Amino acid sequence: MEPTKTTQEVPRIPLIGDPAPAFKAMTTQGEINFPADYKGKWVILFSHPADFTPVCTTEFMTFARIEPELEKLNCKLIGLSIDSHYSHIAWLRTIKEKIEWNGMKGVEVKFPVIADLTMDVAKAYGMVQPGASNTQAVRAVFFIDPEAKIRALIYYPLSNGRNFDEVLRLLKAMQTSDKHKVATPADWRPGDKVIIPPPGSCGTAAERVAGAGKDYECLDWFLCLKQLPPEK
Repeated sequence: MEPTKTTQEVPRIPLIGDPAPAFKAMTTQGEINFPADYKGKWVILFSHPADFTPVCTTEFMTFARIEPELEKLNCKLIGLSIDSHYSHIAWLRTIKEKIEWNGMKGVEVKFPVIADLTMDVAKAYGMVQPGASNTQAVRAVFFIDPEAKIRALIYYPLSNGRNFDEVLRLLKAMQTSDKHKVATPADWRPGDKVIIPPPGSCGTAAERVAGAGKDYECLDWFLCLKQLPPEK
């Protein structure tokens, strides 16, 4: 069966573990060269459908609000839409000068926003999906680690805004897993117990269960949890 034209045009989405596609782009903060300019940093690269749209406006205000917390987590933000550089500037000025929402007012967006009229970056990251639109990027969120590898990705439809609590929670969870070589259970938040890697043999499994008590607890041989020290 021959693939349809629409199928042929759908760009491949970078997958978890893939190198993040490299690009150079003009932004509201000048030209950036990714990933070279972000060496050693986590990056959240996200797309939005268009400037001067209501959902996107609330999202940009929220991204700007959490940016200081992301900075403390060694994470940079990069936004993107298929709009011009001048449209971005005008829209961000409007947000700062006119928009008041959810207790936020006078919000200044300081992170770079890519002008991607050619759709080169959006297509490289699979942000343009013909089933939704051929001219607008869907609401994609890519988490890229300090080694410039894709670590997680979340996609939202054009009509619905992102959950920013989850953006922060997931970043913290991945950083915790990397640092302490653990996994995190459902709904994990900083301060909750983490999961110890499963044992690699029957003997180790038996020892793991037998040793449970002070430092960790086992619900069964394959599911053991421990509390990280508060300073961790």
